[in-house]
Amino acid sequence: MTSSHPISIGRADIQPPSSTPRPRRRRLPAGLLALLLASTPLAACSSGSDENSLDIPTYDPEAAASAEASESAAAAEASASAAASAEAAGVVTAESLSTDRYEVTSIPEDLDELQTEVLKAFVNYDQVTWNIWFTGTGVENAEPLTTQEEYQVIQGSYDALAGGRIDGTVRLAVTSVALAAPYGPTSQAEIRLCDDQSGLTVYDANGNDVSVPETTQGRYDKLIQMTYEEGVWKTASEETLSTNECWAE
Repeated sequence: MTSSHPISIGRADIQPPSSTPRPRRRRLPAGLLALLLASTPLAACSSGSDENSLDIPTYDPEAAASAEASESAAAAEASASAAASAEAAGVVTAESLSTDRYEVTSIPEDLDELQTEVLKAFVNYDQVTWNIWFTGTGVENAEPLTTQEEYQVIQGSYDALAGGRIDGTVRLAVTSVALAAPYGPTSQAEIRLCDDQSGLTVYDANGNDVSVPETTQGRYDKLIQMTYEEGVWKTASEETLSTNECWAE
């Protein structure tokens, strides 16, 4: 099975449409809640005495913003701590597989130990190759994570990028991890996923935005082939099954 991506981004599928390579690959911002506070001064009911006066504190927007930021930071820290604890205990979650620029939104439930091993190997490979496109460097880091044939495709994609880079966040929803003859000498596995690249921007070597929404910022339903070589799971190929028909939610 060979990669069917018409463009270059993310992994081993970058092919320049013209002289300028256009790799293709959301993190939607959280909705903002507007809090409207109205304060009406109240007068004391009795004359000559302030015993019944109501002391209504004035709304301080800076203090409110600071409190909200502190709560958000505490929530993020607790979430990260929970994810780290889960992974340390051998439990893999979508959150534990995510980074700032690579968001795994969902994974299948009840994965067994071998399926989890395959998934972690793929995510490691995918994050490494995305980092290549984000930074424009480090293509050699993908070699031990892929078959030789797939690495040649990645190398070609890197060359086609010609000094360009990608910015933004990629989102991924894994829908299945299937194993074929998992204990044989040529063990193979397949991973089905939705690869949401709608939040990415592609820049050429001169810093010009060369993104094409129709072809470089879509959502791709993909089938990833993994193979067991030299004691590790490696990415062998990927195929795009459909475009803009899946959601990484």
